[in-house]
Amino acid sequence: MNSMATQDRVLNDAQIAELAQQLRVDAVRAAAAAGSGHPTSSMSAAELTAVLLARHLHYDFDDPAAPGNDHLIFSKGHASPLLYAAYVAVGAVSEEELLTTYRRFGSRLEGHPTPKLPWVDVATGSLGQGLPIGVGVALSGKRLDDLPYRTWVLCGDSELTEGSVWEALEMAGTEGLDNLTALLDINRLGQRGPTRHGWDLDSYARRIRAFGWHTVEIDGHDVAAVDQAMTEAAATRGAPTAIIARTRKGRGVAEVENKEGFHGKPLPHPEEAIRELGGVRHLRVHVQPPEPARRPTPGGDPTAPLPRYRLGDQVATRDAFGEALAVLGTRREDVVALDGEVGDSTRAGVFGKAHPERYIECYIAEQQLVATAVGVGVCGRLPYASTFAAFLTRAHDFLRMAAISRSDLKVVGSHAGVSIGADGPSQMALEDLAMMRTLHGSTVLYPCDANQTARLVAGLAGHHGIGYLRTTRGSTPVIYPPDEEFPIGGSKVLRSAPDDQVTLIGAGVTLHEALAAADQLIADGTRARVIDLYSVKPVDTQTLREAAEITGRFVVAEDHHPEGGLSDAVLECFGNGHPMPLLTRLAVHTMPGSATPDQQMHAAGINADAISAAARKLVNTPLTTVSPR
Repeated sequence: MNSMATQDRVLNDAQIAELAQQLRVDAVRAAAAAGSGHPTSSMSAAELTAVLLARHLHYDFDDPAAPGNDHLIFSKGHASPLLYAAYVAVGAVSEEELLTTYRRFGSRLEGHPTPKLPWVDVATGSLGQGLPIGVGVALSGKRLDDLPYRTWVLCGDSELTEGSVWEALEMAGTEGLDNLTALLDINRLGQRGPTRHGWDLDSYARRIRAFGWHTVEIDGHDVAAVDQAMTEAAATRGAPTAIIARTRKGRGVAEVENKEGFHGKPLPHPEEAIRELGGVRHLRVHVQPPEPARRPTPGGDPTAPLPRYRLGDQVATRDAFGEALAVLGTRREDVVALDGEVGDSTRAGVFGKAHPERYIECYIAEQQLVATAVGVGVCGRLPYASTFAAFLTRAHDFLRMAAISRSDLKVVGSHAGVSIGADGPSQMALEDLAMMRTLHGSTVLYPCDANQTARLVAGLAGHHGIGYLRTTRGSTPVIYPPDEEFPIGGSKVLRSAPDDQVTLIGAGVTLHEALAAADQLIADGTRARVIDLYSVKPVDTQTLREAAEITGRFVVAEDHHPEGGLSDAVLECFGNGHPMPLLTRLAVHTMPGSATPDQQMHAAGINADAISAAARKLVNTPLTTVSPR
């Protein structure tokens, strides 16, 4: 097949069909050169991608940050050969890069797309995430910024069984996101065989329409039908559109087309496949430029004062979070708060009353909560997403992928630990510190009082990456003055003397128990150093090592399971030549039930009495038993 010159106009149907074949060929070539990949999954969506590029996408590849640019999200991220072939077709990536670096060490053309490429908004590959994030992107353009872009999301049929997809369908339909189009590649075959509904397009359409979407059912390999469907989507008002396209996996190569056993591997005879597809082409397509647009410049009053709390007052850290977030929203108009229908409990609702135009209610759908936050973050907003900390476990995969996406996302979990009281274990976050600490590049904070909380809420705004703030349901005494500083990565030494015999370490509710334990110990003549380890990640290594040198003995108390929380953060500061202190770990080892907060803390063995008892035992243990870790 002869090469065609670069086009400076919209392609006709025959040329788009040729472009689709080029995309298939390049997908086959890339996977063959890499020795791995998903060419058959890419081949089914070639016409969908070719028509989009040639006639409907508005994008300036020289300026990926242009506010009018459309957003294209490949939710079926394993079809990366198709996406990268599209980048070749628009001239953003060279054929040489595609054929020599795809899936190789150090390449930006990774096995699944990531924002290493400037045209990729978010990392995909964990199925069922692209559409939920696309909802956040579309919502930002329509409701927050009033920008003209359209969000296009390519989904595979296998991922349509994910519950997160249906959370997205409901939210998009309820919000009337007519700037969102889902391209559903219904190729019938999943990884191990046929999908649940196969080619029954009507079964998909009925379900999706029930969520308030406009649907169009087409032959996904008919260029004219694809074009007409995309035109219809752009003209639809008041509802998002799902283009439900019947396609064939491995389209165009008889050896693999619509056949099982070829998922996720190069074609067995790539050279023959390329000949069957008409050979290598070098088409270049002109993508329409975006509409001129300007993203609103967020203002705000940076002098707005944070709330101030009096020493000795009893204030819940969740209350301080809501009040501080509302002030932050005044300081910075790019801040957006997202709620999982618990804003009255988390106190995020305080922000909603102050800034209703930037308050997004996601209801009881924690995956969509985090996905929406990631999506609005793509569009330059600073999201604070909050719910009960226990329920964030549902969204952990979205948080994991947000880290890969380099998202600047703030998450707040309330009602943490057994100290919530009588609600019982289903409501108690006892895993959240471990979960959030494992995220790449994350920041994990656990304040103990209201002034500390207010400062940390504001501090997270200037700290890039995923930040997690853990708040407490019940009131705790204010122990820090309003102007105290709390740098991320720091700690506070609240009691200390040169002759300290033991170090008591707590955060949040257990910090107050540690202070009470220190008072008990001083009555016995035992001096205890007390450290408020409010920054759980990054942790204040220097202060902990200094305490270990002086006292040699640590009691760490945490309202969390023993695995992965505060104690593990402390222990990670030692070893590699730094002798490990003698350490007692007090944590929630048993399964709690319903009880008062005081009863819960006592039963878990993390209250002041338990801390002081553990400290006495340690003080009577010779330090000669300690060895480097």
